[in-house]
Amino acid sequence: MILAAHQPQYLAWAGYYHKMSRCDVFVYLDEVQYKKREFQNRNRIKAPEGELWLTLPILSKGRYTQSVKDVALDATKDWAQSHWKSLLLNYAKAPHFAEHRAFYEGVYAKPWERLAPLCVEMDGYLRKELGIGADVRFESETGSEGTASERLVSICRRLKADTYLSGQGGKDYLDEPAFAKAGIKVEYQTFSPEPYPQRFPPFVPNLAAVDILLNCGSKAARDSLRAA
Repeated sequence: MILAAHQPQYLAWAGYYHKMSRCDVFVYLDEVQYKKREFQNRNRIKAPEGELWLTLPILSKGRYTQSVKDVALDATKDWAQSHWKSLLLNYAKAPHFAEHRAFYEGVYAKPWERLAPLCVEMDGYLRKELGIGADVRFESETGSEGTASERLVSICRRLKADTYLSGQGGKDYLDEPAFAKAGIKVEYQTFSPEPYPQRFPPFVPNLAAVDILLNCGSKAARDSLRAA
């Protein structure tokens, strides 16, 4: 059984869902420490002038060691209305926007208090549209132990996975001997997406997956993941 794991990400990019599509079990690392200025609370969409960052306001003052599952959104900021307007402004005329408008309009109308549940709900919709059948679990439910590679090995053991699928970045930090000692094979994701039609040329790669979904539709996005 192949297991992959990652922190929840807001408006995750296509490579995130490619990893999901290549595993049997996907584990949300919701107990790791939240890191600022990464992709957990932000990502990019396409605007006429190029990439546009959509960033969730996070309550972080005095919470420097908080885990991902505890990260709260700043309710004093009207981020939801702003982000929905950005999607509407830049994708309303995209070929497949109308098919997905109800979900995104609805998700931004909900009163979100924490980061992780918002990310997971968005992922649920993308998993359905992209035909991803991986079982989804949460680290906080597994009783994981240790740090770094030890933590991942313990998750694999508890969920009875014999293969761990890592992103390419894992080559820089994974303790492969620790996995081997536990009888767990390590594989690395290979993701090579092809350019696709975007509303505003020139093409910008590695945007939030919502970009290919709204521009090309569910089937084309599924086919793109399978071919990558």
